[in-house]
Amino acid sequence: MENLSQPGFERKIIHIDMDAFFASVEQRDNPELRGKPVVVGSPSRRGVIAAASYEARVFGVRSAMPSSRAVQLCPGLIFVKHRFDVYKRVSAQIREIFYRYTDLVEPLSLDEAYLDVTENKMGMALATEIARRIRSEIFDESRLTASAGISYNKFLAKLASDINKPNGQKLIHPLEAIDFIENLPVEHFFGVGKATASKMKKAGIYKGKELKNFSLEALQHLFGKQGEYFYRIARGVDLRPVKPYRKRKSVGAERTFAQDVYAPSEMYAILEKIAAEVSERARKGRHKGRTVTLKFKYFDFEQHTRSKSIEFYTRDEETIRNIAFELLGKPDFPHKPVRLLGITLSNLGEEKKEPLQLTLGF
Repeated sequence: MENLSQPGFERKIIHIDMDAFFASVEQRDNPELRGKPVVVGSPSRRGVIAAASYEARVFGVRSAMPSSRAVQLCPGLIFVKHRFDVYKRVSAQIREIFYRYTDLVEPLSLDEAYLDVTENKMGMALATEIARRIRSEIFDESRLTASAGISYNKFLAKLASDINKPNGQKLIHPLEAIDFIENLPVEHFFGVGKATASKMKKAGIYKGKELKNFSLEALQHLFGKQGEYFYRIARGVDLRPVKPYRKRKSVGAERTFAQDVYAPSEMYAILEKIAAEVSERARKGRHKGRTVTLKFKYFDFEQHTRSKSIEFYTRDEETIRNIAFELLGKPDFPHKPVRLLGITLSNLGEEKKEPLQLTLGF
C-alpha cells in the first residue's frame, strides 16, 4: 500500500462545475426567463426535472425531482423543453477553453470536468489563477457562469467546487485539508448516499473526524470494498489521476481581422506573429510536430487550408514561419481580401517530461 503520509501534494487539480447549466442556457437564450424560476423538463404527471435555475432552487426544486412535486413547491414554475443539441454544443465550446490550459481534462458530464494543471500550457504557477481565468473566459465567450474547486486531489476539488456556488471558487490547500475533512458531515462526502450516511451514523460516524478514527479493517467490515475508499479520503488521500478525454492532436493559433487584409506584406507580418505564438504554445505544452498547416478565409467566408510535412519534429519558430510563408504563395497567393489567417502544427510528438518537484503553491 502507498505511504499515506505522502498523498501526492504536488498535484494541482481543478474541478469546474457549470452553474445550473441547462437552465442557465435557456435563460441566456430567452431574456424573458431571466430572474424567474425555470426548470428544464416536462410538466406531465410522470415528468422529471432535468435542471433547475437558482430562482427555482430557492423553493426547494432540484434536478431528478418529479415534476408534480416541483409544482407543489413552486406553483409559478416555468417549464422549458430540453435542447440537448444546444447543451452539447455549448459544452464543447467550454471544453475547448479547458484545452487552452491543459490536455489533462476528464469530463464527468456536459457541465463538469476535472483538470490537472500541475504542468499547464501557460506556465502559470497558481491553480487558483488558472481557475479564475477559465471562469472569466467561459463567461466572456458563453455568457454563462461556472464555479471551481481547487486542491491536490479529485475528492477535495469536487467538494470545493460546491462551496461558493454560484459563480465562485474555493481552494482547499493541502495544509488545510485534514482539518476540513475532519469537520465535514459524512453526508457531504462524495460517494456517501442516504443509506450509507444512515449506516455511518448508526456506527457513531457523523463527521470526518469519527470516520478517521476507524481502522481499515473495521471500515471494510462495515462497508465492504468501499471501506478502503472511506479510510483513504478520511486522511485526505485520493490518488486517482485525471484521465484525459482526448490527446492533443494539434497546436495552433489564428487571427480574425476587423478589416480585411489584401497586401502580401501585411499577411507576412501577421503570419510572423502567429508563428511565434504557435511555437510558444508548443513549447509550453512540450509538443513538437511534423506538419504545418496554413489556414486562410476570404472576406466572403470561403476557406482554404494548405499543409506541408517535414521529416523531423519541430516547434522552432523560424521553421514554422518559413513553412507558413511558403504555403501562402503556393500554389498561388490569395487572390481576394482575407479576413482570417491561422497556423496549425500537427503530427505531434511529445518530449519526455521532467520529474515533478514538490510544491505547495496554489
